[in-house]
Amino acid sequence: MRAMHKIELSYALTRLRRDGGIRNPLIELLQAVRREGSISGAARALGQSYRHVWGELKRWETELGHGLIVWDKGQPARLTAFGEKLLWAERQAQARLAPQIEALHADLERAFAVAFDDATQVLTLYASHDDALALLREHAAGSARLHLDIRFTGSVDAIAALNEGRCTMAGFHTPPRPAPGSAFERAYHPLLQPGLHKIIGFARRSQGLAVAPGNPLGLASFANLSRGARFVNRALGSGTRLLAEELLAGAGLAPVAIEGWNRVEPSHAAVAQAVASGSADAGLVIEATARARGLDFVPLVEEDYYLVCLKSLLEDTPVQGLRQVLAAPAWQGLLRTLPGYEPLRSGEVLSLSEQLPWWRYARAKRKSAPAPG
Repeated sequence: MRAMHKIELSYALTRLRRDGGIRNPLIELLQAVRREGSISGAARALGQSYRHVWGELKRWETELGHGLIVWDKGQPARLTAFGEKLLWAERQAQARLAPQIEALHADLERAFAVAFDDATQVLTLYASHDDALALLREHAAGSARLHLDIRFTGSVDAIAALNEGRCTMAGFHTPPRPAPGSAFERAYHPLLQPGLHKIIGFARRSQGLAVAPGNPLGLASFANLSRGARFVNRALGSGTRLLAEELLAGAGLAPVAIEGWNRVEPSHAAVAQAVASGSADAGLVIEATARARGLDFVPLVEEDYYLVCLKSLLEDTPVQGLRQVLAAPAWQGLLRTLPGYEPLRSGEVLSLSEQLPWWRYARAKRKSAPAPG
């Protein structure tokens, strides 16, 4: 059996939009040959040279392993049965997919319209998953023509992406003023540096255990999970996994004491879905996610969610635009509509060493002071 050839889609930017759905160079060649009755006529109709059209047809015959043109000398060029079937297949596909193709055209044109609009800005943000960020994306686009290109990933991976230049801003979360020696210090301290990074206030949110309606196991703390509850965890590198590790240590438990400690899901939504489906009894999520799925919520900690950028980018127009959106009453009122959320000095540039008190400047300065001459 001959291997099936794959379909690859592409598009082009142009001042003029041509009708006819998705274009394909081979199909256009075959249509021209059939319409004009000769290779030379097809070449003229397409504004190409005879040599180029002839060469392309031969190349496609080799690529597809089928003849496309009946090459009889002295006779009008005509398509082979296979060539005719290709045109038929293309017509069938275009007819069936016309609404989807038109919608795709419109979506692409709307997206690229942003690039050609000098009044709009785009900011790339890698961030730990957060319901408020999804709401912010819609609000910023509508109120300030600021388009947030958000990619949800773990907090550690988000800050690493910022340091590698893959994004303009990163989002991460910690309990308020996490203690030196905590899992949060071990994860974030190597990635953040006063003087190089600037953090911006965003939100305070409630995180705890998502449980089935009525909390049938009577879970009231993280330590209660050791009573046989089936837990679902988050992946290494996520801020919520760091929180789970802190809560585990605070309860004086080892991972083996929690059934399901090594079962991981990629997001708050996936954890909540595992509980809602009955495949797990509890998992750490933000309150808004638990409520949205009709689950009960056992609050455990209040978290501070920050945005961070390089100091060198703090005055860039998209970053300034985002700070203005965050500081506005319209956004802060909208944020409060999410269960478990409230503004946290939204849009303000905060002291990294005060919010994450792991650095000791005086000692560092004494060590680096030059010896007296």
